[in-house]
Amino acid sequence: MSLAIRAENLSKRYRLGEYGRRSFFRDWTNKLLRRPEPDDSPGSFWALRDISFDVLQGDVLGVLGHNGAGKSTLLKILSAITAPTKGCVSIKGRMASLLEVGTGFHMDLSGRDNVFLNGAVLGMSRREIQAKFDEIVAFSGVEQFIDTPVKRYSSGMRVRLAFAVAAHLEPEILIADEVLAVGDAAFQQRCLGQLGRVSQSGRTVLFVSHNAAAVSSLCKRGIVLDHGRLVFEGTQLEALAHYSRLQPTSGIRSVDGTRSGSGEIQVTSVELRSGSGEILNSVYAGQDLEVWMHFRRHVQGRWPGLCVRLHVASEHGDPLFAHFNDLSHTAMTDADGTVPESGTFVCRIPKLPLVPGLYSLESVISTSRRNGSVLDKISPALKLTVDRGDFFGTGELPNPRFGAALVSASWRREERE
Repeated sequence: MSLAIRAENLSKRYRLGEYGRRSFFRDWTNKLLRRPEPDDSPGSFWALRDISFDVLQGDVLGVLGHNGAGKSTLLKILSAITAPTKGCVSIKGRMASLLEVGTGFHMDLSGRDNVFLNGAVLGMSRREIQAKFDEIVAFSGVEQFIDTPVKRYSSGMRVRLAFAVAAHLEPEILIADEVLAVGDAAFQQRCLGQLGRVSQSGRTVLFVSHNAAAVSSLCKRGIVLDHGRLVFEGTQLEALAHYSRLQPTSGIRSVDGTRSGSGEIQVTSVELRSGSGEILNSVYAGQDLEVWMHFRRHVQGRWPGLCVRLHVASEHGDPLFAHFNDLSHTAMTDADGTVPESGTFVCRIPKLPLVPGLYSLESVISTSRRNGSVLDKISPALKLTVDRGDFFGTGELPNPRFGAALVSASWRREERE
């Protein structure tokens, strides 16, 4: 299989601060005299340093990294929007970029006119746009307003129409930067499905997203950038695991979600521990996990039916599973219904049944399981990144696009019907 993209020693330097006539004359003189500027000159910032990688035709590459790691700069160089300070890029095939969704829209033109205008800006011929017009409009969901000036659209409608145009390009190489950050949850699912069809059609895709589930389901390989340098290259799940390890986390995490309830008892921090009691900074699928919810009692009282619950949801808020102490017939209070001034509620989850991805944990303390008043509710109490693990003992995991839950099961073949 031949190469679609080759990046060799890519580096990009920006100058910080004032850039006026004096600095312009200095740069012009340096170029005229072929006098290179020192790499560590004052006021210079290297957004990329010596990035090298290859992308094969038909490959789907995820580009991961924290904000400011250099992802967007890399994609702009690959898209020929900006030139590298050092290094070179070789690209084979027609390329399209979804970097600034909506570039080329004119507010006084109708949605119909903007489909043709934006398509032309993105490199589509009029014949291509006409052939796909109905499909583009149906995908955007703005059929009723297609002949209305775009200035009367809501921001969400404009974004949906812009992405619909961009998503129906048919280049040999597609570069997409955080396209799943637009629109509502339902539209994001449509975008993900469209990108999935593109990736399965044999076209080359470079995909930037902080959505771990999307990277896991769409991409075959991944690279991780950190402070402008390429620090890892491998399979998408290995890249996600490396990326999660770069996140500034600690075993004990202060809760910072939305809090509600009477406040008589409150969770003050959440701690993740392994089955053997080790404090964890990251977890993996199939791991024995304990969630320690440290609490403080602010009011003296009795709560004989105290119920402590833990809700687990996807990154987009879809509920996955919940557990509470009544399910295991475990009392959270002393015999007289009281609790100490401070302590810890512990929920043990044997063999964590989640595929790699991002999740949120919500904690709830109520006076009883049914119709009890809420003492404390934090949503979310914790953001959780699950790395790849060996849940089944075979080294295999299903693709995250089939669902987030992992279920132990067995198979056999019967000789009779």
